[in-house]
Amino acid sequence: MKLQQLKYIWEVAHHDLNVSSTAQSLFTSQPGISKQIRLLEGELGVEIFARSGKHLTHITPAGEAIIDIAGEILRKTESIKRIAQDYSDNVAGRMSVATTHGQARYVLPESISKFVQEHPDVSLEMKQGSPQQIAEMAAKGAVDFAIATEAVQQYASLVSLPFFRWTHCVVVPKGHPLTDVVDPTLEQVAQYPIITYTEGFTGRYRIDEGFEARSLIPNYVVTAADADVIKTYVRRGLGVGIISTMAVEESIDDDLVRIGSNKYFSPMLSCIAFRRGTFLRGFMFAFIEQLAPHLSTDFVRHAMSIADPEERHEFCSRLDVPRI
Repeated sequence: MKLQQLKYIWEVAHHDLNVSSTAQSLFTSQPGISKQIRLLEGELGVEIFARSGKHLTHITPAGEAIIDIAGEILRKTESIKRIAQDYSDNVAGRMSVATTHGQARYVLPESISKFVQEHPDVSLEMKQGSPQQIAEMAAKGAVDFAIATEAVQQYASLVSLPFFRWTHCVVVPKGHPLTDVVDPTLEQVAQYPIITYTEGFTGRYRIDEGFEARSLIPNYVVTAADADVIKTYVRRGLGVGIISTMAVEESIDDDLVRIGSNKYFSPMLSCIAFRRGTFLRGFMFAFIEQLAPHLSTDFVRHAMSIADPEERHEFCSRLDVPRI
């Protein structure tokens, strides 16, 4: 059994069983991958992939278990490499971060700019997706860090550290009738068409909960995953916008007015998460602290040492988490 063979079965499983696509991503040949998979199956005495002719059709039950363990082995191998790199060079390397559009666009730019300036020999790759996609990437070891709201806390295999709290707010164009109302209620807001996030993005369920708690049925005329798109249609007068507070930029959105209470909707908690057991290099601890100064290296190391997810959550809940 070779590490190369484990890497091949892991990659094929995560390329929709497409050996040709896997070969391209690994810069090797399709026949070479197929041969190594066959050799591994012969050595183990079980099929990892079921086949129809030359095509892989699905992963066998035994294959599911084998591939899961192969992923663990490959991640441990990567940790060994990182330990060696950390002792030989603690300031250079690669790091990958998965996050939502909202975090990447509104929250991270300043901190990441400072980190890149202070760590010129670190190559940073950023990936975007839905909160669920981001959490899965981190849980599978496809990225070093996931930065998202709440979804990452659903995975026991992830160490989730509280980043910041935020909520949603209501925005309208200047001159909108609601700007003449002192402290408008959510009932008054609900009288207008609503433009907000698509389900599954940026805490949309909190918005739904806020209306449901008051027995209101909002008229969602436009929904989008991107706050910039939402603000564009608010400016065109299609309706009242409900966006995250982090997406309101005073210098750019001076034609919009933020109205009403910040208590219409329950607050959200964004987290920085990584797979438990991952070896964090020195610059990775620096990255976390750059983003969230309340997450010191000592605090992060202590959180990593706590095996029980509930105990870890209790430990992290003691932090005074900033709100934006």
